[in-house]
Amino acid sequence: MSKEYERLTKILDTIRAKTSFAPKIGIVLGSGLGEFASRINVAAEIPYRDLPGFPVSTVTGHAGRFEFGTCGNVPVVLMNGRVHYYEGYPMEDVVLPIRIMGLLGIESLLLTNASGGINTSFCAGDLMLIQDHISSFVPSPLRGENVEELGTRFPDMSHIYDPGLKDIARQAAISAGISLKEGIYVQTSGPQYETPTEIRMLRMLGADVVGMSTACEAVAAVHMGVKVAGISCVTNMAAGVSANPLSHKEVSETAARVALQFAELVEAFIQKAGA
Repeated sequence: MSKEYERLTKILDTIRAKTSFAPKIGIVLGSGLGEFASRINVAAEIPYRDLPGFPVSTVTGHAGRFEFGTCGNVPVVLMNGRVHYYEGYPMEDVVLPIRIMGLLGIESLLLTNASGGINTSFCAGDLMLIQDHISSFVPSPLRGENVEELGTRFPDMSHIYDPGLKDIARQAAISAGISLKEGIYVQTSGPQYETPTEIRMLRMLGADVVGMSTACEAVAAVHMGVKVAGISCVTNMAAGVSANPLSHKEVSETAARVALQFAELVEAFIQKAGA
């Protein structure tokens, strides 16, 4: 047994000592998007700080706990607050919560985030279905010794965002009467926002939005055989696209403004994906 898998097993055992709940879908809530948690009929809550060796989020707007329960009749585990590479954690710690959800038995994972708009046809408040991503600006979470118990050394990422789940997200948006953009997400390391020149470069590479999470989590999940979908909330336009200075305050305010619409979309997605 590798040291990393041994660590994962200890955390899993701690969770199982607290709850036997078996989730079908995992959900990660991004900055300011915690409103959705109120729609879960919670059976158990476990703060990250109660888990041995588990990274704890230090960012405002991230609650820092697992919530187990049902959304409608679908059993889910909610990661209410994530950890980020820019907080100083090594990448294996950043994706550790994703791996724990995989070991808990989830079949599908919905990743959400707050992002900056690069595509000039986007506006703050838009929701975007992630078609694909660019993760070349952060270390791979699979770097180093492969955890054989989780997956193969060289996993295929041709369809990292599952085509079937993307169709379900589109159907969910239609049923909820929500406009859903589609595009490419790029993850950068942060914590500083990008410069206007960097944004022009990312646009040339084909990115529509930029953020500081998600792509590494998707890689870790697919490595384990978990199907992934991603929804990005455009909370501000990126540097050089808008004349306004960038701030986390704007991110939080925009996320709060679209919280209801976002929650309706996620709930509709879960009902269809868990059917």
